Amino acid sequence: MVGCVLMASGAGRRFGSNKLLTAVEGVPLHRRAMAALAPAGFGRLVVCSPYPEVLSAGAEYGFRPLDNPGAGEGIAASIRLGVAAMDGMDGALFAVCDQPWLTTESVRRLLDAFSDAGDAICALSWRGTRGNPVIFPACFFGELAALTGDTGGSAVLRRHPERLRLVEASSPRELMDVDTPADLSR
Repeated sequence: MVGCVLMASGAGRRFGSNKLLTAVEGVPLHRRAMAALAPAGFGRLVVCSPYPEVLSAGAEYGFRPLDNPGAGEGIAASIRLGVAAMDGMDGALFAVCDQPWLTTESVRRLLDAFSDAGDAICALSWRGTRGNPVIFPACFFGELAALTGDTGGSAVLRRHPERLRLVEASSPRELMDVDTPADLSR
């Protein structure tokens, strides 16, 4: 059984405002992520965020809302909070909200690859380039829980490159992330 951790705590400094609330094709980024992830078939869904509007939306989509008072520390605070909620899961998918074109189909393909790959770390990719989301097997939860500051799961991947399995997305657009308003017009 695989859980899902949606990390929705970023301040959007490069964006200039809280990008999680920015609408793409009429739907805010956080809701687009939830809509793509919720139907994929996870054993548990959690969303980590300090923003009440994100947490309440998460509850609407079946995500357990986890308030993240340590969001100012960086991404590691969301990872630790999410890992703590994954007890009993065989693995956890870590996703971000700023990939507005991520599809449920690709998320399901990632879940299937993880199921077939044993204890591999499975990441969505395009033509050999790793992207997000990433599924970490439970054996890496301790390393993920030890992360601090603005250090994400890439640090764990760098220590275990032989465990990485890439899973092709349906299109390169799925891996595009929104960091600035200009990214929305790409």
